[in-house]
Amino acid sequence: MSKIPSARLAGYQAWDGTDPFEDHAGPFFFKKADNGEVTCAFESTPTHCNGGGFLHGGALMTFADFSLFCIGQDVLGGPAVTVSFNAEFTAAAGPGEIVEARGEIVQNTGSMVFLRGQVYTGAGDATRTLLNFSGIVKRVRRKP
Repeated sequence: MSKIPSARLAGYQAWDGTDPFEDHAGPFFFKKADNGEVTCAFESTPTHCNGGGFLHGGALMTFADFSLFCIGQDVLGGPAVTVSFNAEFTAAAGPGEIVEARGEIVQNTGSMVFLRGQVYTGAGDATRTLLNFSGIVKRVRRKP
């Protein structure tokens, strides 16, 4: 998978380094606005779909998990793992759509960051929320 965004995702970037599963499941991208708001995105393809031709729930949850780390990157300050993840599906989408996510940090403790967000597609009046998500991310020590 190419970690270079398509022209439809101009302005987005990939993580430095690799995450073998996300690299395979995506590619997923993010961008940070001047006000600090993070938006994540991917361009859906037939490989992201289930047998019915709709975006696979697992693909949307993987993207939402990726988004947790992008949204929390400034406060995480290093390696972390997801310890809790919740999702509610609210609409379907298909291939060829730009899928985005935004969210917020709800609480930042000494070792955990609590976040929530939404995955959506479309713009303006045509915006459809596909998934509401929340998660807890735990900071972990770097291996020596």
